[in-house]
Amino acid sequence: MSGNRLVRQAHRWVSIAFTVTVIANFVALAQAGGGTPPPWVTYAPLLPLALLLFSGLYLFALPYASRWRGGRRTG
Repeated sequence: MSGNRLVRQAHRWVSIAFTVTVIANFVALAQAGGGTPPPWVTYAPLLPLALLLFSGLYLFALPYASRWRGGRRTG
């Protein structure tokens, strides 16, 4: 498996983890009623979000980097 394909697959799985943590956050907010959920529940989506940011920026820059290096166009 090439590096680009590995990053793309990891980006997909991390996006699923991010979605699950956001859903869990909303469930915890609903269950807390008027109170606040524990901080670890509130901040849980931040790690997958940061990973999505970096992998997304890498995937976004791939076509431009290949054109800059003079490689063939990806279609």
